[in-house]
Amino acid sequence: MPKTRSWDEIYNNLDSLTQEDRDEIDVQVRLVGEILDACREKGLTQAEFDAARQISDILKILRPLGKTLAVVDAPPRAVE
Repeated sequence: MPKTRSWDEIYNNLDSLTQEDRDEIDVQVRLVGEILDACREKGLTQAEFDAARQISDILKILRPLGKTLAVVDAPPRAVE
């Protein structure tokens, strides 16, 4: 039976990745995790979650600008 490897083990052995690539992957993983957690908390469907697929495009735009993304709690909405 082949040995099962963890994501960290695979990730750390990808020699072709630059540190910048690794940093981008880390941001994407954290963002997707935060988004998934928020979707679960709000009971959102997969269709409502589809906008998150644009994370990669956003990061590609921000990278040459020397920017990245951060996930922070939004202020509470005013009751309408």
